[in-house]
Amino acid sequence: MAPFFVRLCGRDAPRQPAGRRRYKIMTTPVFKRILLKLSGEALAANQGFGVDPFRIHEIAAELADVHSLGIQIAIVVGGGNFFRGVTKQAKEMDRVSADHMGMLATVINALALQDALEKQGVFTRVQSAIEMNQVAEPFIRRRAIRHLEKGRVVIFAGGTGNPYFSTDTAASLRAMEIKADVIMKATKVDGIYDADPVLVKDAKKFTEITYMDVLKKGLKVMDSTAISLCKDNNLPIIVFNLNQRGNIRKVVTGEKIGSLVSA
Repeated sequence: MAPFFVRLCGRDAPRQPAGRRRYKIMTTPVFKRILLKLSGEALAANQGFGVDPFRIHEIAAELADVHSLGIQIAIVVGGGNFFRGVTKQAKEMDRVSADHMGMLATVINALALQDALEKQGVFTRVQSAIEMNQVAEPFIRRRAIRHLEKGRVVIFAGGTGNPYFSTDTAASLRAMEIKADVIMKATKVDGIYDADPVLVKDAKKFTEITYMDVLKKGLKVMDSTAISLCKDNNLPIIVFNLNQRGNIRKVVTGEKIGSLVSA
């Protein structure tokens, strides 16, 4: 597990007088290509519904900063800020129709994020699993990889294009298709806990945990299909708090924040 978290130099650094030791801050990326999983709720921020224009530009600015390090960035965005196929509002609906509506919500978020990124001067492409040629490219694996190699951020919308699969599963699938080094799961808490830390004050945080333990304990990190895909292909997942400014850069430069899921 350790190689995916580059520790700050302390014990191995040259000895200095007490009180004057310095730690080398890692600024070199430890990943070449990442897949960032963003929830729709992250774009809604405190307003709870839709896209908060201030928050989306904050996220875009952080991504532009990380992109400037030479990292290839792919993003899978959810649609829960508009519609989620398994919520109460979809209770009386056919599941397939509800999931298709959720997929369309992810396209709205992807276009909003694309606009915010391009205002930061970052060239961006949206690829949708559901064909809609007027607003987005169709998902073509080789084209997506070529965009990344050319320094463009690629946003994957439309989930997997199939009902009954979450955007978490889409993130795992796309990460493996583009051969990403890691999935970075952006959340509103600072890692994985054995209970909801908002409700349970003494909830235990896991700094590192295996795929099997996530599945056995039923932890709500990503859905079981997504975790199983990552396990079968040995793709590490880092769960971190998106709401703390600068955390995306900290993760890609190897600072030990959040929680790591690996073999």
